[in-house]
Amino acid sequence: MTTAVVLIEAERDALTTLGGVLADLDGVAEAYSVTGEWDFVAIVRVPRHEQLAEVITAKLVQLPGVSRTQTMVAFEVFSEHDLDAMFSIGQ
Repeated sequence: MTTAVVLIEAERDALTTLGGVLADLDGVAEAYSVTGEWDFVAIVRVPRHEQLAEVITAKLVQLPGVSRTQTMVAFEVFSEHDLDAMFSIGQ
């Protein structure tokens, strides 16, 4: 599984509707509205690395209201659950 974090800047008119559109996009596991420089964060999860282009370049950035994106591909995942399991080995 390949995961990417996509930061999204939206046009003002799209701020109220783009979150739901992002969440409904195939390959987008989660979508958040956020504060700061970016308006939304989309978590993209696909089975194969090559599918990132299909989801992000061919679909996500083409959505009406998306003005700019920045994509970060994840190398490893760390969660509280994973860390708890790692430190409880042998106990």
